[in-house]
Amino acid sequence: MREVVLQIPTLESEQNIEIDVRINGKKRSMKYRVELVDWHEENYTSQEKIDVLRHVIADKEKDWELIQIGAPVDKNNIPIMFRKRTIAE
Repeated sequence: MREVVLQIPTLESEQNIEIDVRINGKKRSMKYRVELVDWHEENYTSQEKIDVLRHVIADKEKDWELIQIGAPVDKNNIPIMFRKRTIAE
């Protein structure tokens, strides 16, 4: 098993999360970023929403990798989670 699932109780437009874990006694720090894509002000079609998500993902710095595109929080917000790559990866 490579991943552990954590529930994050509140969603703001951007959250930075740092988690320290021990794997086989070795400490490892993991960094995550959750970004909330909000388009309630716009009247986007489904294809335009997909294009916005693609743009957000493509524009992310290269040391961050996409982990998850979450289920809509409501009809207007989609959470996207990235994990910071470590040198070992």
